Amino acid sequence: MELGAVLEAVAGRGGGAEAVEQALGRYNEENRAVFRFDPADEEKRKKLCEEILNILEKDTKTSCQVACLEALRILSRDKKVLVPVTTKKNMQILMRLAKLDTVEDSLERVSEYSVIVEALKCLCNIIFNSAIAQKLSLELNLAAMLCNLLKKCKDQQFVDDIKCFDLRLLFLLSLLHTDIRSQLRQELQGVQVLTQALESSLCVRWTEEYKAAEDHDRAPLSLQETDCAIEALKALFNVTLDSWNVHSENESHQFRYMAAILRHCLLTSGPTEDKTEELHSNAINLLSNVPVSCLDVLISPSCQEETDIKYNGMNMGAIQILLDFMEKRIDKGSSYREGLTPVLSLLTECCRTHRNIRKFIKAQVLPPLRDVSNRPEVGTTVRNKLVRLMTHVDLGVKQIAAEFLFVLCKERVDTLLKYTGYGNAAGLLAARGLLAGGRGDHWYSDDEDTDTEEYKSAKPNINLITGHLEEPMPNPMDEMTEEQKEYEAMKLVNMFDKLSRDEFIKPMGVRPDGTMAPLEETVSQYHTNKQDSSDSD
Repeated sequence: MELGAVLEAVAGRGGGAEAVEQALGRYNEENRAVFRFDPADEEKRKKLCEEILNILEKDTKTSCQVACLEALRILSRDKKVLVPVTTKKNMQILMRLAKLDTVEDSLERVSEYSVIVEALKCLCNIIFNSAIAQKLSLELNLAAMLCNLLKKCKDQQFVDDIKCFDLRLLFLLSLLHTDIRSQLRQELQGVQVLTQALESSLCVRWTEEYKAAEDHDRAPLSLQETDCAIEALKALFNVTLDSWNVHSENESHQFRYMAAILRHCLLTSGPTEDKTEELHSNAINLLSNVPVSCLDVLISPSCQEETDIKYNGMNMGAIQILLDFMEKRIDKGSSYREGLTPVLSLLTECCRTHRNIRKFIKAQVLPPLRDVSNRPEVGTTVRNKLVRLMTHVDLGVKQIAAEFLFVLCKERVDTLLKYTGYGNAAGLLAARGLLAGGRGDHWYSDDEDTDTEEYKSAKPNINLITGHLEEPMPNPMDEMTEEQKEYEAMKLVNMFDKLSRDEFIKPMGVRPDGTMAPLEETVSQYHTNKQDSSDSD
């Protein structure tokens, strides 16, 4: 339908409420999937927004309100037409239709669920696309109203869509306005409210304080339940940023309670494989904000009737999900920075702090070496895949993959080199000042690694640089005369000299503390140390 005709009908020049509803219905149907608009009609669309809000300000029947709100939602996809919409008066109209300003204790007497949902959708678009609307949201105390509406949705039927878009709006507000994030965290008890919403969406049943019931025969979550859980996870992520340090017993309890729900979330499936992956991805992102001291609830003493993966009497089902998720993201082969680094960071911190988790993961990622005929980066095992990432072009990905393996090796340089080879580990060792060997700063238990008989027999012939067994190579200098050897040596010296003078390379050495320095400095330091040693003798 032509935009001019729609505008004429809505402005009251083409009939009554029936004509308005019919004209907007046709416009909505034709533009449902439109996200780019003709710039030539910009003024008409602005005028249409104004006329729609004039209708919504008055009392009109539900079907007409829904048609108006659907049209406004479509129009609000265009940032350029939001000027007439983003006023205090018009924002209050939409908030009233979304039942955000009501003081009723429940939604049982509300029949216009479709109006509430459409009004919330409009607010989502407007706030996402308008900085003015974001500031007005703070002035109108929108976050507090959304938290209040969220509490009303608790244990109510037929309100899943309302709950979902309420959570989405809280996510957008906490993402786009840091003041609202602080308000949610400090004034509105947003962590508790959002955690309860997440618990409700996942239908958690508790058997102990931090342990949810595991029903392996339970049907997957519905699409609505999954979407609500995902929106709650995203909002919680924003609200709990910078919460790595727990200051009180109450905060510790809140985060352990949250981690227990997230463990249940990891063991839960969505309606499709893609939705399950999205759910787990957001759960992992949120777990990264949970203080590491509270992550021990991810594992729990295993009962006899449980069939999940066990290790040292502990249920490791959630940790196995994290490992499988990590490997799946590695196999995906793209978007490592966004998709892989959160789960690798989480696993690294879990392994650094919790001994049982580290030992369980090491048994799968770095099992005792038997076959060392191939380079560490060649193959299809998890170890091979992670070692390949140690030389990835993305510095962040390279660092976190190396750090994860280093922690699994209890930050011992000799153990890391055994599993990765010196060439793959050189970047990490240089960054940590461990090129001369040794171990990291973190303390680990004293249980020793045991080498297999196959590894012990092959060890003398393993190339320390490549980390695999090599057949002895013939020495090309054996058949050279002394003059030929001298000629090749001088040729090599001249090549390095030219590269150094042209500043293509800079010769480096290793200081006694294991850090890198220019060769001149390390040689000078070596002579100084040697002289000091001679004098002391």
